[in-house]
Formats: sequence, C-alpha cells, structure tokens
Amino acid sequence: MNTATAPAAPATSAASTTSYPAVQLFVAGQWRAAKGGETLPVKNPATDETIGTVALARKADLDEALEAAAKGFDTWRKTPAAQRAKVMREAARLVAERAEAIARLMTMEQGKPLAEAKAEVLFAVEIIEWFAEEGRRVYGRIAPPRGAAQWMQVLKEPVGPVAAFTPWNFPINQVVRKMSAALATGCSIIVKAPEETPASPAELIRAFADAGVPAGVVNLVYGVPSEISEYLIPHPVIRKITFTGSTPVGKQLAALAGAHMKRATMELGGHAPVIVAEDCDVERAAKIAATSKVRNAGQVCISPTRFLVANSVRKAFVDGLVANTRAIKVGSGLEKDTGMGPLANPRRLAAMERLTADAVKRGATVATGGERLGSLGNFFAPTILVDVSRDSLVFNEEPFGPLAAVWGFDKIEEAIAEANRLPYGLASYAFTSSLKTAQQLAENLQTGMLWINQPAAPWPEMPFGGIKDSGYGSEGGPEALEAYLNTKSVSTLCV
Repeated sequence: MNTATAPAAPATSAASTTSYPAVQLFVAGQWRAAKGGETLPVKNPATDETIGTVALARKADLDEALEAAAKGFDTWRKTPAAQRAKVMREAARLVAERAEAIARLMTMEQGKPLAEAKAEVLFAVEIIEWFAEEGRRVYGRIAPPRGAAQWMQVLKEPVGPVAAFTPWNFPINQVVRKMSAALATGCSIIVKAPEETPASPAELIRAFADAGVPAGVVNLVYGVPSEISEYLIPHPVIRKITFTGSTPVGKQLAALAGAHMKRATMELGGHAPVIVAEDCDVERAAKIAATSKVRNAGQVCISPTRFLVANSVRKAFVDGLVANTRAIKVGSGLEKDTGMGPLANPRRLAAMERLTADAVKRGATVATGGERLGSLGNFFAPTILVDVSRDSLVFNEEPFGPLAAVWGFDKIEEAIAEANRLPYGLASYAFTSSLKTAQQLAENLQTGMLWINQPAAPWPEMPFGGIKDSGYGSEGGPEALEAYLNTKSVSTLCV
C-alpha cells in the first residue's frame, strides 16, 4: 500500500469487544476489580473503537498493594536464587506458549503490526531467561583480612520492594526488563502499567503468577499516573523506583525519589542521531534506516530521528530512503503484510503535523509523506524531510513518530558536534566501512548506546540506558542488577 493511500479499517470481528478482556488489578496474588469499581476505556488506535476497560486503582488499592509487596519481599528475598530462576524460567515458557494470543491483544490496544507485537513478546522470553540465570551469579566477595582471626566479607542483598512505571509504546518490553531484574535479585515489585495498553502487560504478569511466583511478590495496578507516582514513591515500603518515559516527567519523579532517598533508574527520552559517512554501503544504510524509522510508527525512545548524512552521498541515501519508505504498507496491525500501524493516540497525530509544518516553514522539503492518512484511526504517512534547518522543532524536540529529518555535512567532526549538541544522550547510530571512523565515533559520541552498521539490537546481556537528559542507570546487562542490590560490608574478628 502506498503511504499516500488511506489504510483500510480491520474487520469488525478482529476488534470486537468480546475478544478483549476487562483488565483487572493483580494484588496480593488475586485478580480483582478496583475497590471503588472505577474503570477507564481502552481504545483501538486503528479504529477509534472502545474495545474494553481497565480497572482504575485509588489509594485503598495502593495500600493493599504496598502491604502485599512488603510481605512478598520477606518471602522472595529468602527464596534461593536457583529456585527464583526456576520460577522465572517457567514464566518464560508460559509467555512463549501464549505468545500469539498476547501479541494479538497488544496489536489491538497499541496498534503495532502483529509481527512486531509477537517479536516483542518472544523477546521478553529471552529477557526473562537471561535475567533468571544472571540472578544466580550475584556474587559477594571475601577481602584479604587485615589481621589474624579476621573475616572480611562483601554481601549483596536485594534493595527491597520496587515501584515500576512503564509506558504504552512497548507494553511488555518495558515491564519485563524491570520485573525480571527485580525478581532475579530477590525484590518484590508493584508495576504501574499503562492505561492505554493494559491487557498485554497483564498477560505477562499472569504468566508469572501461573508459574508460581508467591503472592505479593508481583503486583499490578493502573490509574491516574500522577496520583500513583506521588503516593508510591514517598511511601516507606518502596525502596527503589524505575521509570521509562519522557524527560520532563522523569525529572519530576527523580526529584521526588531524591527527596525521599530512594534508589532510581531513569530511562528517558532521546533524539537519536544517525551518522551516514561517505564510505558506507549507502544502499544497505538506506534500507536499514527506513525499516528502523517506521518500527512501532517511530514511537520508540531509541528511534533514529536526526539523519546526519555526508553531502557526497546525501542524494543517493535520500533516494534510497524514500524508495524503501514508500514500499512500506501502512494499515491496521491486524492486517497481513502491514509494515507500520497507527500512532497510539490523536496527540501524536497533532505532533507530527506540527513538526512537519514547522520544518517546511523553515525551508525543509517533504520528500515523501507529511500528512495524515484517512479519517479513521491515528494513521500518519511515514515522512522524510530533507534540507532541514537545525533550528527546526523536529531537530530539537523528540518527534516520537514516523518522521526522518535529513541534514548534510562535509566533515565527520561536524556530524559529531551536531549529534552531541542536544541534551539527550540515549541512542546513536552510524554507517561506515572505516574502522578508524567507527572508533572515532565510539570515543566521541555522547550517548549511552551506539549501533554501527546495524539496527538497534538491545540484547539483554548488554547495558540499556542513556546519559545527560536521557536518564541514568541501566536496564540491561549485569549492570541492571546493581540498581536492585544493596552492598553490605561485614568485618568479623574471631575472639
């Protein structure tokens, strides 16, 4: 389907309310409605149809979740690491077994193509399995004694109950990283999952419950985000928070956590530069860039956004990027061969229109896309803007949508300076056949993650996180576990 064509709506049966659950809270090992009986509607972004509801937690529900998390922590922290790993592996098996059904729910509520949704679910399996095994390698150490009959130990202990706040763009991926690290180290957790996309994270947590995680170790709530964060973060039961979301909200939560001396991991916004050097394989770079840009309709914190292209190959790269982009089918995520689904909500549509109009006003040209598709659902054409001024909004605000902005450079140092200009430092990309250039970029780009000659590959064994205004801490690799552990120094003199 050409991007200029309005996508067709899915068949009614695919989005009927009977196929989507009334999502409940999970507290103290029980699935239940909110104590006040309140719910929020859940909409399908491809059709604007209300497909279900989600329970709305208030203070009484949070108090019960906090009490459950405290009791669950007392149980789980004493559970041997090998047993914790066994339960987690069983949860991973159940997630894999239920992947098709979970992916369908995710597509209905979030919009991404079914293939992307299933890939996210199956990647969650790998994340759970990796953290399950890594939790068995949380080692303390014995230090050489300073004297006879002295024993000097360093112990690693779980920090305590965790409050996790997760966004709608990756309903399972953002939960599973936080939950897996917490459970692997012996912590309990309260997950505040997204109200827009509640069913798929609920099914993830159902797999852990069915795998035998003790009551209270994992709790799930939904509600008004500010109400929940402002109540959970200061509460004495909570010892750590972990948040994925925008930089402005992240700063507010980090300040609240700091005021109460709570450990925090912050995975915040980005504005990922893509440096296309003159010596790269231009055809390959354009193909990878086009596919990466439309992943989840560009609603990805590590999505490539600012394309900094050597002027000597700029025309060839843009031509390839446009050709590959126009070949992508836009439509309902439930339709076969859909390459890009709708944006998650009308707010994103308005943002795309605003950023595109501003760029054009400042001299940019729309090479393809640039407009809403149809009148039903939140569809926006994958858009490539060329000759973009660096003072354009799209070059300074995280677009969080299917916009690619292209700017040319003559020297690689110019590209590095532009990449580092913004306060963000989450992800970066580069294409080059020169090891010298690759090393120059690795040493000089101010970023938490850099992928060279490849799309993003956030494997669980590698760190995942940013610097500067993109946050701090890691949600991948052994580094991720450290945030969930206290270090205790014990020195004993035998007398």
